[in-house]
Amino acid sequence: MAKIWIQPGQDALAERYRAVRALTQALAAPLSDADATVQSMPDASPAKWHLAHVSWFFETFVLRDHVEGYRPFDDRFAYLFNSYYEAEGPRHARPMRGMLTRPSLNDVRAYRAHVDAALLAAMPHLPEAACTLVTLGLQHEQQHQELLLTDLQHLFSLNPIAPALFDAPRAMPAPVPGPLHWIEGREGLVEIGDDGKTGFAFDCEGPRHKVFLRPHALAHRPITNGEWIGFIEDGGYHDPALWLSDGWAWVQAEGIEAPLYWQRGEQGWIRFGLDGRQPVNPAAPACHINLYEADAYASWAGARLPTEAEWESAALNIAPTSGEQLDGAACPRPRAAEDGTSLTQMFGDVWEWTGSAYRPYPGFRTAPGAVGEYNGKFMSGQFVLKGGSCATPRGHVRASYRNFFHPHQRWQFTGLRLAKDL
Repeated sequence: MAKIWIQPGQDALAERYRAVRALTQALAAPLSDADATVQSMPDASPAKWHLAHVSWFFETFVLRDHVEGYRPFDDRFAYLFNSYYEAEGPRHARPMRGMLTRPSLNDVRAYRAHVDAALLAAMPHLPEAACTLVTLGLQHEQQHQELLLTDLQHLFSLNPIAPALFDAPRAMPAPVPGPLHWIEGREGLVEIGDDGKTGFAFDCEGPRHKVFLRPHALAHRPITNGEWIGFIEDGGYHDPALWLSDGWAWVQAEGIEAPLYWQRGEQGWIRFGLDGRQPVNPAAPACHINLYEADAYASWAGARLPTEAEWESAALNIAPTSGEQLDGAACPRPRAAEDGTSLTQMFGDVWEWTGSAYRPYPGFRTAPGAVGEYNGKFMSGQFVLKGGSCATPRGHVRASYRNFFHPHQRWQFTGLRLAKDL
């Protein structure tokens, strides 16, 4: 659940609603019914399910609960498109979402249109509590826009013909950046977390609280593909001394030799993206690595991963809309890493792993009811990532934003920035 905050005015909220919903439609526009139906793994969901689930959220928590006389588009959809809300009753099993050949993609698009028409008609008359839920629903849909893209990339990567969803962005020549510079971070007592004063935030971002930071420094930029190739060539994936025990077991069991979507080609490393197969750009941030890989690289480099508090404290005065983020229906791709003597690319490009567990902040309480299930119940066995990625809709993240994944997962646009003790 989110803290209580409403965008100024129903007209502004309606405009934002239209914009967010339109971007989702545009991202899915190139898909065939088959593209939108298949599920590549249990962690991912079919595109059609994403499109329907975000509409179910609005239909259930806003239209059903706050609009008198609203009739659901299809009573069966509540079972099909509930994700994990136990309070909303039984639901279709997540690993079986790819079995939903019906409803069709066109049926789901009709469902979205039905929900849009009903919600926009009701918007001028919604109570404050319902407007807060609309705002939460829009943030929720932006999260699914990123998941839609990363799930499609994983799906398409399993197709031997390596189809591209989007045209490749125009290649921009970029030099390989120079050595890392180390930027000293704040020391002593600092405050992190949402303060409840600056706009929307998810409940897991607060309460704001004090933490103590020891002397440390952060690398000025993320680690690049070129630097990652150096780790590979130095035997990084074959040296158990670099790896956490669980990570080494994962490397051995899965035969891991490189980041996800990388393959050795005759002319060097090739990676798969939503623009098909392309040469690995040595200047771009390393991407599609999990926590185990990030931690092993940091050990190899004689450094460590930053803590969540170190990262957030360093990012407080950096514009969260900076960096390469999603602005429209186009191929997401991290831009080349930047040289400099100050922190760069803290936002956008790649989510940055931290060494911090995703656990509640002091004083955290879940909200009552179904929407209280949004974040709190997932605070186990996962690690925090910060900063957003090239697939994150611009304007969605902030310094306090807490993304989280299990340490073995790497199909998101995930990379790393090094830290060290001073």
